[in-house]
Amino acid sequence: MKYDIVIIGSGPAGHKAAIAASKLGKRVAIIERNFRGMGGVCLHKGTIPSKTMREAILYLTGYRHRDVYSKWYRRKRRITMQDLRLKLADVAEHELEIIHDQLERNGVEIFIGEAQFVSPHEVAVDGETGRKILYGDHILVATGTKPSRPPHIPFDGKTIFDSDEIIDLKEIPRSMIVVGGGVIGIEYAIMFATLGVEVTVLDGREHLLEFCDREIIDALIHHARSLGMVFRMGEEVVGIERFSDTMAAVQTESGKRLVADSVLYTVGRVGDADELNFQAAGLEPDERGRLWCNEEHQTWVPHIYGAGDIVGFPALASVSMEQGRRVVCNAFNEPFEAFDLMPYGLFTIPEISMVGKTEQQLTEEHIPYEVGAARYREIARGQISGDRDGMLKILFHRETLKILGIHAIGESATEIVHIGQTVMSLDGTIEYFRNAVFNYPTMAECYKVAAFDAFEKMSLDRLFEESQLTKANTDSPAETEAEEVNQAELDEPEAVEV
Repeated sequence: MKYDIVIIGSGPAGHKAAIAASKLGKRVAIIERNFRGMGGVCLHKGTIPSKTMREAILYLTGYRHRDVYSKWYRRKRRITMQDLRLKLADVAEHELEIIHDQLERNGVEIFIGEAQFVSPHEVAVDGETGRKILYGDHILVATGTKPSRPPHIPFDGKTIFDSDEIIDLKEIPRSMIVVGGGVIGIEYAIMFATLGVEVTVLDGREHLLEFCDREIIDALIHHARSLGMVFRMGEEVVGIERFSDTMAAVQTESGKRLVADSVLYTVGRVGDADELNFQAAGLEPDERGRLWCNEEHQTWVPHIYGAGDIVGFPALASVSMEQGRRVVCNAFNEPFEAFDLMPYGLFTIPEISMVGKTEQQLTEEHIPYEVGAARYREIARGQISGDRDGMLKILFHRETLKILGIHAIGESATEIVHIGQTVMSLDGTIEYFRNAVFNYPTMAECYKVAAFDAFEKMSLDRLFEESQLTKANTDSPAETEAEEVNQAELDEPEAVEV
């Protein structure tokens, strides 16, 4: 069976690539392990489940109303894992129907079964109806990743578990140790801390989420500690063991032993392609099972592409979708236009989002910048919603006023960041936010407040420059003349007595 492109994996990258190729009139095949798995890890184990669970926690705990109604806010007193999963099945089923419908309407042929390369152009699919060999002029590997599970860790899915297993827990534990302070680990850690779970985060790095703005992360840590969370940074874990049906211990290299009801292990992810037989295609994944690709997402076998989490950083669903589209456009010589500015969204509590560069990066690159900031407590909508700790930062060039970065933490951070992203993409300046009119009261008003803050700082800087200029010109002509005379006397040779 011959196709213009064969796509392995139906997550964000594979799904969008299949539709893009079909829109170009190409014959497309997409392979997925099982029908219920359409949508990939994003839909069933990762992005959608975790964000749905987060929303359930915010609703059931009354988190958003605590500061609005103080002690009178209402919440469900006993929250169970079943409560957190209540909406998940509905969301997943709805999204699954949409994906399947889109693929069918666009004429994409769906094959269910395990995929395996048999040659650089051929992929075998072992399904319920036997083995089929698909030939592709082009092949896209978009199989995503899975949690790293070192063999020495006794995972049982109950006391010691990974991020794929956490949504299937029977009960909410009283205490939890999170090994790994990356995005996934921190998101789940703060979710469970919001539920009242005693959470300790262990990470071998000295700083949390180093790719984010330091001030934003400091604000996140401050909030997390107010929930009772404990952070132990710079701690390497050397062992995890279960010593009863409901307890586990974590041993660190420094000699510490931490005990809790549960351990969530979230140290890295690896490519989910163990059975693909890459060698038959002339490919060799790295030590973490990921594929190397160039900027056009080609592997070193030119007609085989990689997209999504299996190619590594940044491993975002939004970016994976664009990578899928880029692969199709490159494969079939179609123009591809997309902005390079990709926003990041961390669905912690509170949520974090950013686009562009951080203060650390600008400092290291010796770029003269200034910061305009707005605190949610200064915004009417922030007071109404009860979020007084959130903030928005605009980083801009001191001379050109061009926007260099947007960083936000708090309610709607992952939404309002797109305003800054748009202005940056259009090469806009901080002046746009000063002059623009925003709906009132909204969180978007933060941009205007931050712009006013920026220009206030710039005006103070100009006052300093003017004072320096004035100081340089304050010397009187008489003083200048006297200085010239004194200098002339110094320059004259001394008289020699005869």
